[in-house]
Amino acid sequence: MSASVWLITGASNGLGLALTLHVLRAGHRAFASVRNKEKSADAVKQIEKAGGSVVEIDMTESQTSIAEKVKAIGHIDYLINNAGYSILAACEVITEKEATLQMNTNFFGPLYMIQAILPAMRAHGSGTIVNISSVAAQDPLPACSLYSASKAALEAASEALALEVAPHGIKVLIVEPGNFRTNFVNALADASPHDTPEHYDHPVGQTLRKLLTAHGKQIGNPEAGVSRIFEAVTGEGGPAGHLTGKVRRLVLGSDAWGRMKRKSENHVKELNMQEDTAKSTDFTD
Repeated sequence: MSASVWLITGASNGLGLALTLHVLRAGHRAFASVRNKEKSADAVKQIEKAGGSVVEIDMTESQTSIAEKVKAIGHIDYLINNAGYSILAACEVITEKEATLQMNTNFFGPLYMIQAILPAMRAHGSGTIVNISSVAAQDPLPACSLYSASKAALEAASEALALEVAPHGIKVLIVEPGNFRTNFVNALADASPHDTPEHYDHPVGQTLRKLLTAHGKQIGNPEAGVSRIFEAVTGEGGPAGHLTGKVRRLVLGSDAWGRMKRKSENHVKELNMQEDTAKSTDFTD
Protein backbone atom coordinates (compact mmCIF):
# COMPACT_ATOMS: atom_id res chain seq x y z
CA MET A 1 0.00 0.00 0.00
CA SER A 2 1.46 3.37 -1.02
CA ALA A 3 2.06 6.10 1.56
CA SER A 4 -0.62 8.76 1.97
CA VAL A 5 0.08 12.19 0.52
CA TRP A 6 -0.33 15.35 2.61
CA LEU A 7 -0.40 18.98 1.49
CA ILE A 8 0.26 21.27 4.46
CA THR A 9 0.14 25.05 4.07
CA GLY A 10 1.98 27.55 6.25
CA ALA A 11 4.89 25.19 6.90
CA SER A 12 7.61 27.78 7.37
CA ASN A 13 7.33 27.53 11.15
CA GLY A 14 5.04 26.70 14.06
CA LEU A 15 2.42 23.98 13.85
CA GLY A 16 2.72 23.73 10.07
CA LEU A 17 6.42 22.86 10.17
CA ALA A 18 5.99 20.56 13.17
CA LEU A 19 3.13 18.67 11.50
CA THR A 20 5.06 18.30 8.24
CA LEU A 21 8.02 16.75 10.03
CA HIS A 22 5.71 14.51 12.09
CA VAL A 23 3.99 13.24 8.94
CA LEU A 24 7.32 12.48 7.30
CA ARG A 25 8.61 10.64 10.37
CA ALA A 26 5.46 8.52 10.25
CA GLY A 27 6.39 7.35 6.75
CA HIS A 28 3.88 9.43 4.79
CA ARG A 29 4.64 11.76 1.88
CA ALA A 30 4.37 15.50 2.43
CA PHE A 31 4.20 18.58 0.25
CA ALA A 32 4.67 21.65 2.42
CA SER A 33 3.86 25.15 1.23
CA VAL A 34 5.61 28.36 2.22
CA ARG A 35 5.20 31.86 0.87
CA ASN A 36 8.87 32.27 -0.01
CA LYS A 37 11.48 29.51 -0.03
CA GLU A 38 14.36 31.93 0.35
CA LYS A 39 12.87 33.59 3.43
CA SER A 40 11.98 30.17 4.85
CA ALA A 41 15.34 28.58 4.07
CA ASP A 42 15.73 26.89 7.46
CA ALA A 43 12.30 25.24 7.26
CA VAL A 44 12.89 24.22 3.65
CA LYS A 45 16.17 22.57 4.65
CA GLN A 46 14.52 20.64 7.50
CA ILE A 47 11.62 19.46 5.35
CA GLU A 48 13.74 18.39 2.39
CA LYS A 49 16.25 16.63 4.67
CA ALA A 50 13.33 14.66 6.15
CA GLY A 51 12.22 13.64 2.66
CA GLY A 52 9.48 16.16 1.99
CA SER A 53 8.88 18.55 -0.87
CA VAL A 54 8.36 22.31 -0.59
CA VAL A 55 6.22 24.45 -2.88
CA GLU A 56 5.62 28.18 -2.86
CA ILE A 57 1.97 29.14 -2.31
CA ASP A 58 0.81 32.47 -0.92
CA MET A 59 -2.73 32.46 0.45
CA THR A 60 -3.31 35.86 -1.14
CA GLU A 61 -2.74 34.53 -4.66
CA SER A 62 -5.62 34.37 -7.11
CA GLN A 63 -8.01 31.46 -7.25
CA THR A 64 -6.55 30.48 -10.63
CA SER A 65 -2.95 30.60 -9.43
CA ILE A 66 -3.67 28.47 -6.36
CA ALA A 67 -5.62 25.95 -8.46
CA GLU A 68 -2.74 25.56 -10.91
CA LYS A 69 -0.22 24.94 -8.13
CA VAL A 70 -2.42 22.41 -6.35
CA LYS A 71 -3.15 20.57 -9.61
CA ALA A 72 0.58 20.34 -10.36
CA ILE A 73 1.16 18.37 -7.15
CA GLY A 74 -1.12 15.54 -8.20
CA HIS A 75 -2.98 13.16 -5.90
CA ILE A 76 -3.50 14.41 -2.32
CA ASP A 77 -5.11 12.44 0.51
CA TYR A 78 -4.96 15.08 3.24
CA LEU A 79 -5.19 18.84 2.82
CA ILE A 80 -4.17 20.78 5.93
CA ASN A 81 -5.12 24.45 5.66
CA ASN A 82 -2.79 25.80 8.31
CA ALA A 83 -1.47 29.05 6.81
CA GLY A 84 -2.75 32.19 8.49
CA TYR A 85 -1.88 35.14 10.65
CA SER A 86 -3.57 37.72 12.85
CA ILE A 87 -3.99 41.47 12.87
CA LEU A 88 -4.71 42.59 16.41
CA ALA A 89 -6.17 46.05 16.88
CA ALA A 90 -9.32 47.84 17.86
CA CYS A 91 -11.94 47.13 15.21
CA GLU A 92 -12.47 50.85 14.59
CA VAL A 93 -8.89 51.49 13.45
CA ILE A 94 -8.30 48.52 11.12
CA THR A 95 -7.80 49.76 7.57
CA GLU A 96 -9.47 48.43 4.44
CA LYS A 97 -6.12 47.05 3.25
CA GLU A 98 -5.54 45.23 6.53
CA ALA A 99 -9.06 43.83 6.68
CA THR A 100 -8.83 42.58 3.10
CA LEU A 101 -5.43 40.97 3.70
CA GLN A 102 -6.72 39.27 6.85
CA MET A 103 -9.72 37.76 5.10
CA ASN A 104 -7.77 36.80 1.98
CA THR A 105 -5.12 34.98 4.00
CA ASN A 106 -7.32 33.24 6.55
CA PHE A 107 -10.48 32.59 4.55
CA PHE A 108 -10.30 33.06 0.78
CA GLY A 109 -6.89 31.40 0.40
CA PRO A 110 -8.00 28.25 2.26
CA LEU A 111 -11.28 28.33 0.33
CA TYR A 112 -9.41 28.34 -2.98
CA MET A 113 -7.21 25.47 -1.76
CA ILE A 114 -10.34 23.45 -0.95
CA GLN A 115 -11.97 24.23 -4.29
CA ALA A 116 -8.79 23.21 -6.12
CA ILE A 117 -8.50 19.85 -4.39
CA LEU A 118 -12.13 18.72 -4.32
CA PRO A 119 -12.52 17.46 -7.92
CA ALA A 120 -9.71 14.94 -7.49
CA MET A 121 -10.93 13.87 -4.05
CA ARG A 122 -14.45 13.37 -5.40
CA ALA A 123 -13.14 11.31 -8.30
CA HIS A 124 -11.14 9.19 -5.89
CA GLY A 125 -14.04 8.81 -3.45
CA SER A 126 -11.99 9.74 -0.41
CA GLY A 127 -9.92 12.47 1.21
CA THR A 128 -9.70 14.61 4.31
CA ILE A 129 -9.69 18.39 4.59
CA VAL A 130 -8.43 19.85 7.85
CA ASN A 131 -8.94 23.56 8.49
CA ILE A 132 -6.85 24.97 11.30
CA SER A 133 -8.98 27.56 13.03
CA SER A 134 -8.58 29.05 16.51
CA VAL A 135 -10.41 29.22 19.79
CA ALA A 136 -10.73 32.91 18.88
CA ALA A 137 -13.44 31.95 16.38
CA GLN A 138 -15.55 30.49 19.17
CA ASP A 139 -14.62 32.95 21.92
CA PRO A 140 -13.47 36.27 20.42
CA LEU A 141 -11.45 38.61 22.64
CA PRO A 142 -11.03 42.39 22.39
CA ALA A 143 -8.51 43.31 19.64
CA CYS A 144 -9.33 40.08 17.77
CA SER A 145 -12.37 41.21 15.77
CA LEU A 146 -10.98 40.64 12.25
CA TYR A 147 -8.91 37.59 13.14
CA SER A 148 -11.89 35.98 14.87
CA ALA A 149 -14.15 36.89 11.96
CA SER A 150 -11.79 35.30 9.44
CA LYS A 151 -11.58 32.08 11.41
CA ALA A 152 -15.32 32.03 12.13
CA ALA A 153 -15.97 32.34 8.40
CA LEU A 154 -13.66 29.40 7.76
CA GLU A 155 -15.48 27.34 10.39
CA ALA A 156 -18.94 28.12 9.01
CA ALA A 157 -17.81 27.19 5.51
CA SER A 158 -16.25 24.00 6.89
CA GLU A 159 -19.48 22.89 8.55
CA ALA A 160 -21.50 23.35 5.37
CA LEU A 161 -18.72 21.78 3.30
CA ALA A 162 -18.69 18.69 5.51
CA LEU A 163 -22.36 18.08 4.71
CA GLU A 164 -21.81 18.62 1.00
CA VAL A 165 -18.86 16.27 0.59
CA ALA A 166 -19.79 13.46 2.99
CA PRO A 167 -21.67 11.55 0.25
CA HIS A 168 -18.41 11.52 -1.72
CA GLY A 169 -16.40 9.90 1.08
CA ILE A 170 -14.60 13.13 2.00
CA LYS A 171 -14.14 14.18 5.63
CA VAL A 172 -13.77 17.69 7.04
CA LEU A 173 -12.20 18.48 10.40
CA ILE A 174 -11.91 21.86 12.14
CA VAL A 175 -9.00 22.22 14.56
CA GLU A 176 -9.40 24.64 17.49
CA PRO A 177 -5.97 25.38 18.98
CA GLY A 178 -5.45 27.48 22.08
CA ASN A 179 -2.16 29.24 22.78
CA PHE A 180 0.78 27.15 21.58
CA ARG A 181 4.45 27.86 22.18
CA THR A 182 5.31 28.86 18.61
CA ASN A 183 6.41 32.12 16.99
CA PHE A 184 2.74 33.17 16.55
CA VAL A 185 2.99 35.88 19.22
CA ASN A 186 6.05 37.46 17.59
CA ALA A 187 4.21 37.47 14.27
CA LEU A 188 1.31 39.23 15.99
CA ALA A 189 3.55 42.12 16.92
CA ASP A 190 4.79 42.47 13.33
CA ALA A 191 1.28 42.29 11.85
CA SER A 192 -0.34 44.67 14.36
CA PRO A 193 1.22 48.08 13.72
CA HIS A 194 -1.42 50.24 15.36
CA ASP A 195 -0.98 52.13 18.59
CA THR A 196 -4.12 51.54 20.61
CA PRO A 197 -6.14 54.76 21.02
CA GLU A 198 -6.34 55.85 24.63
CA HIS A 199 -10.11 55.45 24.66
CA TYR A 200 -9.67 51.76 23.77
CA ASP A 201 -6.87 50.98 26.23
CA HIS A 202 -9.46 49.10 28.26
CA PRO A 203 -10.02 46.43 27.13
CA VAL A 204 -8.14 46.42 23.78
CA GLY A 205 -4.79 47.68 25.01
CA GLN A 206 -4.86 45.45 28.05
CA THR A 207 -5.61 42.40 25.94
CA LEU A 208 -2.82 43.23 23.50
CA ARG A 209 -0.25 43.67 26.25
CA LYS A 210 -1.25 40.34 27.77
CA LEU A 211 -1.03 38.53 24.44
CA LEU A 212 2.26 40.10 23.36
CA THR A 213 4.02 39.28 26.63
CA ALA A 214 3.00 35.62 26.47
CA HIS A 215 5.80 34.51 24.12
CA GLY A 216 7.63 31.50 25.50
CA LYS A 217 5.02 31.01 28.22
CA GLN A 218 2.13 29.57 26.20
CA ILE A 219 0.66 26.41 27.67
CA GLY A 220 0.40 24.52 24.38
CA ASN A 221 3.09 22.02 23.36
CA PRO A 222 3.40 22.11 19.53
CA GLU A 223 4.71 18.54 19.26
CA ALA A 224 1.80 17.20 21.29
CA GLY A 225 -0.60 19.35 19.28
CA VAL A 226 0.49 18.01 15.90
CA SER A 227 0.47 14.46 17.27
CA ARG A 228 -3.21 14.90 18.21
CA ILE A 229 -3.99 16.29 14.74
CA PHE A 230 -2.24 13.35 13.06
CA GLU A 231 -4.07 10.85 15.27
CA ALA A 232 -7.49 12.43 14.76
CA VAL A 233 -7.00 12.57 11.00
CA THR A 234 -5.58 9.08 10.48
CA GLY A 235 -7.13 7.17 13.39
CA GLU A 236 -3.68 5.84 14.25
CA GLY A 237 -3.57 5.37 18.04
CA GLY A 238 -2.75 7.98 20.66
CA PRO A 239 -5.16 10.06 22.75
CA ALA A 240 -7.04 11.38 19.69
CA GLY A 241 -7.16 8.33 17.42
CA HIS A 242 -10.58 7.28 18.70
CA LEU A 243 -12.05 10.64 17.63
CA THR A 244 -11.60 10.01 13.90
CA GLY A 245 -14.89 10.56 12.11
CA LYS A 246 -16.71 11.24 15.38
CA VAL A 247 -16.10 14.95 15.97
CA ARG A 248 -16.42 18.00 13.77
CA ARG A 249 -14.03 20.01 15.95
CA LEU A 250 -10.73 18.91 17.47
CA VAL A 251 -9.96 21.08 20.49
CA LEU A 252 -6.28 21.45 21.40
CA GLY A 253 -5.17 22.85 24.74
CA SER A 254 -6.79 23.09 28.15
CA ASP A 255 -7.14 26.84 27.62
CA ALA A 256 -9.12 26.35 24.41
CA TRP A 257 -11.26 23.60 25.96
CA GLY A 258 -12.09 25.80 28.97
CA ARG A 259 -12.97 28.85 26.90
CA MET A 260 -15.14 26.87 24.49
CA LYS A 261 -16.91 25.06 27.33
CA ARG A 262 -17.76 28.33 29.09
CA LYS A 263 -18.92 29.90 25.84
CA SER A 264 -21.08 26.89 24.98
CA GLU A 265 -22.67 26.91 28.42
CA ASN A 266 -23.48 30.59 28.04
CA HIS A 267 -25.05 29.93 24.62
CA VAL A 268 -27.30 27.28 26.13
CA LYS A 269 -28.23 29.63 28.97
CA GLU A 270 -29.17 32.41 26.54
CA LEU A 271 -31.15 30.00 24.35
CA ASN A 272 -33.13 28.77 27.33
CA MET A 273 -33.93 32.37 28.29
CA GLN A 274 -35.35 33.04 24.84
CA GLU A 275 -37.43 29.97 24.09
CA ASP A 276 -40.76 31.70 24.58
CA THR A 277 -39.61 34.83 22.73
CA ALA A 278 -38.39 32.81 19.76
CA LYS A 279 -41.61 30.81 19.51
CA SER A 280 -43.73 33.96 19.79
CA THR A 281 -42.84 34.90 16.20
CA ASP A 282 -44.37 31.72 14.72
CA PHE A 283 -47.69 31.68 12.92
CA THR A 284 -50.29 30.00 15.11
CA ASP A 285 -52.63 28.78 12.36
